[in-house]
Amino acid sequence: MKRRTGQDRSITQQWRPATQAVRGGTARSEFGETSEALFLTSGYAYDCAGDAAARFAGEQVGMTYSRLQNPTVQMLEERIALLEGAEACRTMATGMAAMTAALLCQLQTGDHVVAGRAAFGSCRWLVDTLLPKFGIQTTVIDARDPQQFIDATRPETKVYFFETPANPTMDVVDLEAVCGIARERGIVSVVDNAFATPVLQRPLDFGADVVAYSATKLMDGQGRVLAGAVCGSAEFIENTLLSFTRNTGPTLSPFNAWVVLKGLETLDLRARRQSENALKVGRFIEGRVPRILHPGLPSHPQHNLAMRQMEAAGPIFAFELEGGRSQAHGLLDALELIDISNNIGDSRSLMTHPASTTHAGVSEERRLEMGVTEGMLRLNVGLEDPDDVIDDLDRALKAVSL
Repeated sequence: MKRRTGQDRSITQQWRPATQAVRGGTARSEFGETSEALFLTSGYAYDCAGDAAARFAGEQVGMTYSRLQNPTVQMLEERIALLEGAEACRTMATGMAAMTAALLCQLQTGDHVVAGRAAFGSCRWLVDTLLPKFGIQTTVIDARDPQQFIDATRPETKVYFFETPANPTMDVVDLEAVCGIARERGIVSVVDNAFATPVLQRPLDFGADVVAYSATKLMDGQGRVLAGAVCGSAEFIENTLLSFTRNTGPTLSPFNAWVVLKGLETLDLRARRQSENALKVGRFIEGRVPRILHPGLPSHPQHNLAMRQMEAAGPIFAFELEGGRSQAHGLLDALELIDISNNIGDSRSLMTHPASTTHAGVSEERRLEMGVTEGMLRLNVGLEDPDDVIDDLDRALKAVSL
């Protein structure tokens, strides 16, 4: 099939991010479709047996099997790479598939990982439970302090792994400092950037080696599909990650890739508007609760750092109530507009109680170590009128005597 790809990187790399988000990676078939085509196929046919052999040997360009290549998926990978400023990208079935692959593809028995303590519950499970099963030692530190990375580093340390902002405590890591420490020591820095996306923060610009995503979140942005992505150098993606994903199969479906492609077209608009909405809601909340964790507010202890490395603070923040789980659940039950949901990045406002949902699988001791208290609530502010979100929160706060 003749294809008009329009994928000349010398041209697409010169486009500004808003243009890349709409057109980056687009490959058109002979029909000249304007919207990206959806290729629902598991396999591909060859003109002759020699072509099949040549493709499997890497001697001929072309598709072999959708566990490895698919035209729709490749369009998404190229688009994300352009937005990230990365040489290459591989997408996966979920965000946790991306995190797992980004770590396991480069680690083996005897290696050591330094990880940030504040993290999504499943990411902590990778560090605390999965990696040690394979004889990979881990040290968990307060990633807000770059010196702790230095102090925890051993001769066998291979990876620094952290989130910024972190889920759900909104800890902010100094990307330039920590990634610089890693580079000086020949350690690979792996950054979970799901809370910000490349629209609000590009870790590679600060020296990160690998950036991993749950594209389920802001990239899709409407709560429709699961997806993950890993970005980095062509050498890392093709020579380190690819063999792992080829043989373990955490493959993103073409349909989900197509949905995320559509989400990326509005990512810049949504991320910035939701950040504005969240800042307005955060300012309202700040005067009503004992503690709020919003990087966009001057009260956040790392506000200045966040504003140096982020375009905006994003749609997500957390706050704490003194009444523990009972008061937190009472506030959730009093909501009328905001949905109780553990998802984030959605165009709808969502709130959850991390200790009993996203971090329920983490022991109480580790939750407290991470800063996840029984009174903590995490809020994703959507695209609704922020005054309606504020009205809903006002009613819910009054219902729990706040």
